[in-house]
Amino acid sequence: MNAVAATETRTGVGAGGAVGAYIGGEWVPGSGDVFEVRSPSTDELLGTVTGCDASDVERAIAAARAAQPSWGGLPTIERAKILRQVHVVFARRAEEVAQCLIKEIGKTIEEAREEVHEYSAPSWQKAPEEILRHRGMSFPSTQEQTTNKRLVQTFRPLGVVGVVTPYNFPTDISSIALAHIVAAGNTVVWKPSEYSALSCSMMGEIFEEAGLPAGVINIVHGAGEVGAAVTTLPGVDGLFFTGSTATGERIAQAAALRPHLLELGGDGPFIILPDADIDAAVEGAMNGCFYYAGQVCTSAERVIVHEDVHDEFVAKLKARAAELVVGDPSDPATTMGPLRNEATLSRVRAHVSEAVAAGAEITQVGTEQGLFFPATILTGVTPDMRIAQEETFGPVAPIIKVSSAEEAIAIANESELGLIASLWTRDLATAWRVAEALPHGSVNVNETSNYWDQLAPFGGANRSGVGRELSQWFLQTFTESKLLVFDLGDSDLKYDRRAQGGW
Repeated sequence: MNAVAATETRTGVGAGGAVGAYIGGEWVPGSGDVFEVRSPSTDELLGTVTGCDASDVERAIAAARAAQPSWGGLPTIERAKILRQVHVVFARRAEEVAQCLIKEIGKTIEEAREEVHEYSAPSWQKAPEEILRHRGMSFPSTQEQTTNKRLVQTFRPLGVVGVVTPYNFPTDISSIALAHIVAAGNTVVWKPSEYSALSCSMMGEIFEEAGLPAGVINIVHGAGEVGAAVTTLPGVDGLFFTGSTATGERIAQAAALRPHLLELGGDGPFIILPDADIDAAVEGAMNGCFYYAGQVCTSAERVIVHEDVHDEFVAKLKARAAELVVGDPSDPATTMGPLRNEATLSRVRAHVSEAVAAGAEITQVGTEQGLFFPATILTGVTPDMRIAQEETFGPVAPIIKVSSAEEAIAIANESELGLIASLWTRDLATAWRVAEALPHGSVNVNETSNYWDQLAPFGGANRSGVGRELSQWFLQTFTESKLLVFDLGDSDLKYDRRAQGGW
């Protein structure tokens, strides 16, 4: 049976034709309540989903545990071949997935295609190459005076990994995690965001079509209580989560001694120094503040501008922002779509209104309508305002004026978060020293905060996360290092077991 990808093209299973869970290679009804998935741009009913409960999660864990020995026992090259086939099917269905993202989460057509073509589908090609190159090591014997010893580091899969992913990059973030986790020989219980249940169910169809063995990836739908079950029930050996810091802290507590990788909220300092290329910085800020309506963990959440170039930057940013086309995300002319849900809208609205009440000046492109929030530029923002202290996650550029690089660093470092920072300067020494002074997992110099490379480590410091994802860094978390020690025993039978003789 097929999951619902879009109501006009998929049959669906479960109560009332709703999307069900994908457990042990079968689409089955969830045991929870049926919930609707509506378009954030039109409020159109796109489909219904039967949510899961703890009993469904237990079944999914059992299916994953049953599948893991045979999956982990496959020759590495066989796992790689299967994942390459997932890439082939994903690439073939890329436009279908992109169209679902446009409807379900409100990405513009350009943003949706970028997610699928640039990130999601290629992950299933990159991950098998990474596991084929995941190297162990051999070590010399250093504790005994002999040539008999052989010490070899190998890696084994953890077992079952729980994965909980957000709505903003539903097929990208999940693909990166799932592909690398299963490439290493693990199996998965995956809880996607309830706001992107249809596009993530389409991925289940892709796994099925590509021949991924039953039980390797299991999908359970629902809200926070389902994610809590995935992260707390016994039988899960490791955890991956992308989302809010508050939820991440609860997951870290539940993880106890289990390996976990958490990618959490960002504070996005976007620092512009006097010698910066202002035109380039404006383009970087347009991307950092307004890409996917600011609903990105790496968004520019605080635009910190030196007073010498403040007025020029603000004038040029306002002129560029005026060119934004806010509207129907399926229209190729649209450059910014809606926010995904009421909770996000309420937070953005509150942050902006509180800043204006505290003295910030506001410029907006368009007006608020439904879940569409206008692109907003705030000047006169001070570090004590809530919009400068918390992640807004919306299309807002809060601009803070500073008088020195040292002041910019101090403001950037006031946050307890530390995911990614952006720095604009033409001076190499300044770039190096300021970047070193920022305690963020990544610092992009003369590049937007929304830039990341799929083969480089990505993750946050402080309360922005634990561990690093992408490429080989995923494998470090979701495999267990294992040392094999051999004594060949065929020579030097009376060797000295003391590394340092004479005592």
